[in-house]
Amino acid sequence: MEYFFSGFKLITQKGLKRFVFIPLLINIALFIGSMFLLIIKFEEWITALINWLPDILSWLEWIIWPTAIFVTIFSYGMLFTVITNFIAAPFNGLLSEKVELHLTGQKINDDGFAELLKDVPRMLGREWTKLCYYLPRAIGFFILLWVLPVIGQILWVLFSCWMFAVQYQDYAFDNHKISFKQMKTDLQSKQGLSYGFGFAVMLLTAIPLVNLIVMPVAVCGGTKLWVDNFRSQYRNQ
Repeated sequence: MEYFFSGFKLITQKGLKRFVFIPLLINIALFIGSMFLLIIKFEEWITALINWLPDILSWLEWIIWPTAIFVTIFSYGMLFTVITNFIAAPFNGLLSEKVELHLTGQKINDDGFAELLKDVPRMLGREWTKLCYYLPRAIGFFILLWVLPVIGQILWVLFSCWMFAVQYQDYAFDNHKISFKQMKTDLQSKQGLSYGFGFAVMLLTAIPLVNLIVMPVAVCGGTKLWVDNFRSQYRNQ
C-alpha cells in the first residue's frame, strides 16, 4: 500500500506535474460529463421501463428500482474505467516513463514525439488485451455475487485488487516492451505487493472526488513499485 501512497508525493514533483495534468483532466472531464448524463437520464429510463410493464406486473416496481441502481452503478463503474483507461493510455504510459526517469535518472529510450505517436496503437492494443482478460472474469464473479453472496463478495474484492494492480503497474512493463503474459507472471511472483497495491487503489477509488486523482497517483506509485522490485531483472535484456 505504501507504493500507492507514494504516488501522491510523486505527482507534485517538479518536472512531473505537467505529465499528470492531461490524464487528470481527462478523468475529471469524463467523470463530470458522464455523471451529468446519468443523473439526467436515469429516472427517465427507469420510468420508461416501469411504464412498459403490463399492469399485472406493476408490483415489480419495488424490485426494479434497487436492482436498476445496483446494475447501473456496477455497469457505470466498469464502463467509465474502460473508457478512461483507453483514452488516457498514451498519457499514462508517458507519465510512467517520466516517473521512471525521475527516480532513476535514466531514459527508457531516446524516441522523439513522432516515435511516441507510433507507439499509440501498441498502447491501445495493450489496453484491449487487459480488457479481454478482465471482462470474462468480471462477468463470472458478478454472477457468483448473486449465487454465493458472501464468497462472491470476498472473491470480487480480491479480483478487483488484482486487476487494479495489473492495470496500473502494467504501464512501466509495457514501456519496456515486456509482454502482458510475462507481466502477470512477475506480479504473481510478488503477490503481497500486488494485492496490497491494488487494495489501496480500490479503497481510494471508492471515495468521491478523491477518486478523480487516483489514476495518475496509481500510475506513479505503480512505476515506483516497478523500479524497486522488477526493473533490475530486465536492465541487461
